[in-house]
Amino acid sequence: MSTISGGAFGAGKAGAPFDPVEYVKKPQVILRLLSVLFAIVVFGCISSGGWYGHRCIMNGDDNACGYGTGIGVLAFLICLGFLIVDAFFDNLSSVQHRKYAVLADLGISGLWTFLWFVGFCYLTDAWRRTDKDSVKHGRDNVQAAIAFSFFSIFSWGALTFFAVRRYRLGAQEAFASGYDQDPNASSPYSSFPGSDTGDPYQQPPFSQQKETPDYQQPTY
Repeated sequence: MSTISGGAFGAGKAGAPFDPVEYVKKPQVILRLLSVLFAIVVFGCISSGGWYGHRCIMNGDDNACGYGTGIGVLAFLICLGFLIVDAFFDNLSSVQHRKYAVLADLGISGLWTFLWFVGFCYLTDAWRRTDKDSVKHGRDNVQAAIAFSFFSIFSWGALTFFAVRRYRLGAQEAFASGYDQDPNASSPYSSFPGSDTGDPYQQPPFSQQKETPDYQQPTY
C-alpha cells in the first residue's frame, strides 16, 4: 500500500492538523451543506403536507410522494457521510484510499444528479395532472418540494463536477510521479571507455603509427 508524502487528489499533506475554517471554505463542503438543506426541504414538505390521509395529494399517486421522500432522505444521509469523509480526507495516508473516496463521490454524486432530475420531472408531471380545486391543503408544500428538487439537480451536478476535477488532478499527479526521473540517478548504460576524456577526438589506440627500427646499411 502506497503512502503519501505530499498532497494527492487535491488534498494537502497527510497528518496535517484539522482546520475547521478551511474545511468549511471548501466548495464541495458548501455544496454538500446546501444539498442537505434542499433534501430536508423536499422530504420534510412532502411528509408534512404531501399526504392527505393515506393518499398523496399529487394526483393520488402514492409513488410520487414516496419517491420524493425516499431520495430526499437518502440524499440527506449520503451528504452527512461525505461531509465526514471530507473532514478526514486530508489525513488519509494511502493514495488508494483517497482514490476510492473520490471515485465513490464521483459515482454517487452523478447518480443522485440523475435521480433528482427524474424526481423533479416526476413530481412536476404528477402535480400538473392534479385537480388543484380538490387540494384543500399542502399546495405550498408540494410546490416547495418541486422547486427544491430542481435546485438539487444543480447542487449535485456541481458536486459531480468537483469530483471529476479532483479525480483528474489525482490521475495527473500519479502519471507525473510515475514518469519523473531523478536527475542524480546514474544511467543504466555504461559509457564507452575513454568517452569521458577531455579530447573527444582522441585517436583510437590502433591508429597510432608503428615505430620502424633504424635502418643499418650492410657492410661489404
